Amino acid sequence: MNQETRAARLAVIDLQNVFADPGSLWFAPDLPGILDPVRRLAAAFGDRTTFTRFIAPDEPVGAWRPYYSQWPFALQPPDSDIYRLVDEFAADAGPTVDATTFSKWTPRLAGLVGGAGRLVLAGVATDCCVLSTAVAAADAGVAVQVVADACAGSSREAHQQALGILRLYAPLIEVVGLEDILGPAAVTRRGVSRQESVRRDGRT
Repeated sequence: MNQETRAARLAVIDLQNVFADPGSLWFAPDLPGILDPVRRLAAAFGDRTTFTRFIAPDEPVGAWRPYYSQWPFALQPPDSDIYRLVDEFAADAGPTVDATTFSKWTPRLAGLVGGAGRLVLAGVATDCCVLSTAVAAADAGVAVQVVADACAGSSREAHQQALGILRLYAPLIEVVGLEDILGPAAVTRRGVSRQESVRRDGRT
C-alpha cells in the first residue's frame, strides 16, 4: 500500500445473502468470485474497513412504492436472513452502515472517512449500490477508488458497463485493480494472476 491508501477507508458494499443466494431474485452471479479479494482487502485495511447493508424501509415512499411493488419479497425487516451479511464476514464485520437507499454515502460513513479523506470501494452491485455510493462520495469531495476485481454486478455485462460509467468521473473516481491497492507481490502470492485481475476490471 502507498501512503494515501494507508490513510483510506475501505467500504465493502452490501455483501448480503439477498445478493449471494442463487435462489434470490437479486442474485449477483459473480459475487462468490469476489469473496477472496474482499477478504484480502479487509485484512489489509483492518479496522479501517466498514461493511454496509441495503435494507428495506418500514414504509416505502415516493418512487420507492412502485419499486417495492415490483420486488415485494424485499419488504422484510432489517434482521431478516436476506439482509444478513454473507457467512464469510458476518461474525467479524463489526457494526454495519445500513441504508434504505442505493447509495451508502450516509452521514455515518462520511464521518468515518472524513472531509478530505479517501474511500476505497468493493462489493455489489457494481451497477447499482457501488456506483451510487461512489458518485455520492465524489460529489462530497472525497477521492474514490473502485476495486474492479473486488466488485460484482447484477450481471457480468452490467459490471463492465458500470465500470465504463465510473471511469467517466475521473479523476474524482478511479477504477483500479486489487494489485493497485495491495501491490503486485501481495496479489500473485495469494494466487490471483495479473490476467485474472485484468479480466475482472476490463483493462487491457
